[in-house]
Amino acid sequence: MKLRIFVSVLLLLSRCLAQGTAKRADFEAYLKPYISSNNFSGSVLLAKGGKIVFEKSFGLANRNSRNPNSSKTRFHIASASMQFTAAAVLRLIDQGALSLTTHVGEVVTGIAGGERITIRDLLLQQSGLTDINGLPDYNHVLAHHQTPASLVAKIKENPLLFDPGSKFLHEEHSAYNLLALILETKTGLPFAAAMNKLVFQPAGLTQSFVDDDTISSAPDIADGYQPKSTSDLEPAASIHWSAKAGNASVVMSSLDAAKWIRTLFHSPFLKDSSRKLVLDTVPRVGYGWMRANSDKFHQAVYYINGRAPGFSSFLMYLPKDDVSVVVFSNIYSSATTTIGNDLAAIALGLPHDDFRPASAISAQMIKSSLGTFHFGPDFYQANADLNVFADQGALFLHWPSGEMSPLIPLTTDHFVDRAYWEQVAIDRDGEGMPAVLRYGSFTGTKKP
Repeated sequence: MKLRIFVSVLLLLSRCLAQGTAKRADFEAYLKPYISSNNFSGSVLLAKGGKIVFEKSFGLANRNSRNPNSSKTRFHIASASMQFTAAAVLRLIDQGALSLTTHVGEVVTGIAGGERITIRDLLLQQSGLTDINGLPDYNHVLAHHQTPASLVAKIKENPLLFDPGSKFLHEEHSAYNLLALILETKTGLPFAAAMNKLVFQPAGLTQSFVDDDTISSAPDIADGYQPKSTSDLEPAASIHWSAKAGNASVVMSSLDAAKWIRTLFHSPFLKDSSRKLVLDTVPRVGYGWMRANSDKFHQAVYYINGRAPGFSSFLMYLPKDDVSVVVFSNIYSSATTTIGNDLAAIALGLPHDDFRPASAISAQMIKSSLGTFHFGPDFYQANADLNVFADQGALFLHWPSGEMSPLIPLTTDHFVDRAYWEQVAIDRDGEGMPAVLRYGSFTGTKKP
C-alpha cells in the first residue's frame, strides 16, 4: 500500500515537472525569434498567485563588456515610472498631506492656471498643461541635468490647452514633472529621496531607484540600444534621465517589478480608498496605469508600457487569473507590449501570434514598394506623409518628425515597424503598384 502511494506520488511529481518543463519550453520557443533577430534583450517574468511561473533573462546588459542580463539587472522603465510617482502622491493623500482636490497653486506658485488644476487632474493627465516632450528644444532639455523645478519652469507660464479635467488630450509628461515637484515641496526632500521614503523602501523594492544623474553606470544597470536597419543594433543616444523626473526616470529589476504589482494589488500599502482609485476602470488612463476590458483575456486588465532612448517596458496584471507579467528590454522597441500579451496568453492557454520574420526581401519587391502615402487628421502624426524608401537592401518608413523606422518583412507586402512594433501592409492596384499603406488600423493613400 505504501509502495503504491509512493509510486503514485512519483508519477504525479513527474507529470508536474514535465508540464512545467513543457510550459517553460513554450515560453522560450516563443521568445527565440525575437532574441535571434535582435528585437528583444532583457528580462521577462510571469507570476500567478504571487508565485513565479516563468522568469528568464536574455541578451547582454552591456555589449562592450559582454555582461549578460540577469534577474538582478536593472532597467530604465520609461513611462512605466509614472505609476510610482502616482503611488507616492497617493501615499501623501493617505497621510493627509494632500487631497485629490488640492489645487496646484496651493503647493507650487507661478503655474498658469494653477488655481484651477487639481492633484486629481495631474494624476489623470487631464491638466491641460503644455507637454514638455513636444517642445521644439526638448532634445536640448535631455542633454542637460534637470530638476523637477527646471522642468516645470519650461512650461509653467504657457496658457492651458484646455479646461482642467475636461478631457485627456495626450500623455502629459509635464503633469508628472509637476507631481515630482509637488512631492519635493511636501516632503522637503529631493525627488529621488522622496520616492525612496514614500515608495521603494516601504514596499521593499531594494533594486529600484530614481535616476537623477548621480549614478553614471554600474555592472547591474543595463545600457540602452536602438534598432539599426532591420536586424542590427547600435548604442542609444545618451540622455540625462533627470530630464524625465516623475514621468520616466525609475530604474528597477523584473523581480522588484513583480513584487511591486503584488504589493499594489494585494496589500495595505495604499488605503482602500486610494487603491480603489487605481482599480477604477473609468477613466481608462490614470494613476500611472491603463485599464481596459480585454476580449483576449475576457476580463478587465491593468497595464502600462513605456519607451525611452535605449529601453522599453511592459507590465500587466490580470486580476481574474491573478497573473502578473513583466517585460523589460534594453532595446528601444515597442515589441515588449506584444511579447507581454502573448506570454500571458501562453500561460493561460489562449491563442497568440508567433513572430516569424522573413529571411530576406527581393530587390524587385523593394523597388515595387516605394512611395509616399498620405494619412488623415486622426493619424498618430496628423495629416502625415509617410515615405517608404530603401537603403542597403531594406525598407524604411520616413516620418515627418525625421525618424526612420526599419520595416521587418514577414510575408509578401506585410511588415512590422521595428521601432513601434506596428503591423504595416501594402495594398496594390490592378497593375501591381502600391496604392494604399495600412499602418495598424490606419490607411494612407499613395501620393502621385
